[in-house]
Amino acid sequence: MVKELDQAVKYYTLEEIQMRLHSDSAWLILHHKLYDLAKFLEEHPSGGEALREQAGSDATEKCEDVRHSTDTRELSRTCIIGELHPGDKSKLIKPPENLITTLDSNSSWWTNWMIPAI
Repeated sequence: MVKELDQAVKYYTLEEIQMRLHSDSAWLILHHKLYDLAKFLEEHPSGGEALREQAGSDATEKCEDVRHSTDTRELSRTCIIGELHPGDKSKLIKPPENLITTLDSNSSWWTNWMIPAI
C-alpha cells in the first residue's frame, strides 16, 4: 500500500487519450481515472463492442448504468493507468439535463408529464 502512495500519478490529456483510438485500444475514462481495458476486449460479455464504443471518452455514466459486480469493479482497479489531466476535466461532455419539473412550475400537468410520456 505504501508503495502505491509513493508513485506519482500519471496525468493524460484528452488529446493524448484521443490519439490512442484504434481497433485494439480500450482506454476509458471512469470517474476521471484512465483505464486501459484492452486485455478484457474479448472477455467482456458484449464481445468488447461496448468497450470499443466508449473508448477515448468518459464512460462513467454508461458504466454505472450497467451496475457491474463487485468483482468486476475490483478487477478494473488493476487497469488504472492514470488520471485525466485536471485542466481537461471541465472539457468532458456533460449528459443532458433531465426534463423534470417541480410543483412550482407555471406549466400545466398535461404538458409536463403526459406529452413526454406519449
